[in-house]
Amino acid sequence: MPRPRKPASPFRYFHSSPDIIRMVVMLYVRYPLSLRNVEDLLFERGYDLCHETVRLWWNRFGPMFAADIRRQRVNRMKGFRQWRWHLDEMYVKLNGEMVYLWRAVDHEGEVLESYVTKKRDKSAALAFMKKALKRHGKAETIVTDGLRSYPAAMKELGNEDRREMGRWLNNRAENSHLPFRRRERAMQRFRRMKSLQKFASVHASISNHFNQERHLVDRQTFKERRSAALAEWQNLAA
Repeated sequence: MPRPRKPASPFRYFHSSPDIIRMVVMLYVRYPLSLRNVEDLLFERGYDLCHETVRLWWNRFGPMFAADIRRQRVNRMKGFRQWRWHLDEMYVKLNGEMVYLWRAVDHEGEVLESYVTKKRDKSAALAFMKKALKRHGKAETIVTDGLRSYPAAMKELGNEDRREMGRWLNNRAENSHLPFRRRERAMQRFRRMKSLQKFASVHASISNHFNQERHLVDRQTFKERRSAALAEWQNLAA
C-alpha cells in the first residue's frame, strides 16, 4: 500500500526562511508600517529585502495565514450558544469615492467578518449577514445601530427577534474600527475594492490572533498569552 504523500510546503519556491516570511507578514499587517518601513527594520537586523518583496510575501502568504487562524477560531467557537454579535459599517475612501466596510464583531471584540460594498442598502446588508452566518453559524443576539438596512435584511433571514439596538450597546463594534483606521492612514488609503477586501480580512484575523486584552489581565497572564500566540504563529503553514 503506497504511503500518503505529505502536503507540499507553501514555502518551497522561496529561498528565505519561513520564519522570516512569517515575521515580515506579521510586521506589515499587524503594525501601522509601510512597505519601506518594514524593509528598513529588517535591514537594521541584517536582512536585506526589497520593499516589493514585502509586498509579494504579504499578498501571497497573508490570506493563507489568516484563513488558518480563522479556521481555528471557528472550530473553537462551535456550539457556543451565548454568542453575541455586533454589526457596524464604516466609510472607506477609495480613489476619492466612498465605499462601505461592513464588520461583524463578537462579544470578545474579535472581528468575525469583513465585507466591502458600494452601497449601504438592504441587499448589501443581506449579502454581508449571509456570509457571516454561513461561516460562523447562528448568534444568540445581534446588536446593530439604527440603520434600516439591518432590520430589513434580518426580517428576510427570519432572525429579526434576535436584534438589539441602543445608544451605547454597539460601542464594541465602533471601537474595533480604530486599529483598521490607524493601518489605513499608514497605507495612505486603498486603490481598489479587491485590495481593500483582501487586506481587511487578513488584518482582522491577525489582529484577533494577537489581541490579548492586556487591560483585563495581570502582567504574568498577558505574557503567557503573548508567548502562546507567537508560538502558534510560528506553526502556521508549517
